[in-house]
Amino acid sequence: MNLFPVSISLSSYGADLVRERGQASFIPLLADAGVTRIELREELFTDENLTAFAPAIAAHGLECLCSSPMELWVTGQSQPNDQLEAKLLSAAICGAQWLKVSLGHFSGGCDMTTLAECLAQHSVRLLVENDQTFQGGRIEPLRRFFGRVEELNAPVGLTFDIGNWQWQEQSAISAAKQLGRYVEYVHCKAVSRNAHGKLIATPPALSDLNLWEQLMMQFKEGLPRAIEYPLQGDDLLQLTRQHIYPLARLGQAQEAVTHV
Repeated sequence: MNLFPVSISLSSYGADLVRERGQASFIPLLADAGVTRIELREELFTDENLTAFAPAIAAHGLECLCSSPMELWVTGQSQPNDQLEAKLLSAAICGAQWLKVSLGHFSGGCDMTTLAECLAQHSVRLLVENDQTFQGGRIEPLRRFFGRVEELNAPVGLTFDIGNWQWQEQSAISAAKQLGRYVEYVHCKAVSRNAHGKLIATPPALSDLNLWEQLMMQFKEGLPRAIEYPLQGDDLLQLTRQHIYPLARLGQAQEAVTHV
């Protein structure tokens, strides 16, 4: 049986802990746990030296993706976000092959040609994720955006966040069927409501893993999938290893997922 690549979004370890230790400190842990890719989070950087990430990540044999909360399209602006160039350069400095952002306020008037020309000048590939907002977390605007990406053959892929669809009461299965051919990276998290009625990310139950198995059937086989739910405990290495295996198996159509 082949095991597919698993990524860890460092937000999974808790914002306070990651900021306290620094994101670079998690590189050896992920390598020891058998992770394929590290997802650095822009919002969790403190005073770390970005140039130190690339050699450390390469030395541990990991791939790297940088995640930014930036919206690609700003309200009332036809040009891509003015910060895009700087974000791409920062990602490259960190040794990342991908930059993940949110869609933002995409409309028919957005200048996709300028976006494609900008991205053609950089080695870092852009990934756009369905976030939790009305403008960027629904199927229709993403479908229209990636329709234009396809027309221009622009170097942009979709990060499919399984849990985020629930914030806009969208069907993950429907989204996978309509957007599956654009997906290059999958964010995995279960979602539940806390005591205050707020949606929160949680580790998967068996029912969640079975749903994720169905979703993977809509994507290209073997895509990297990321843990983006809480990994918090005394032994982070063992906890990380425990959660990698079920995700690495997703998409193995011949076998059923039986445990976490």
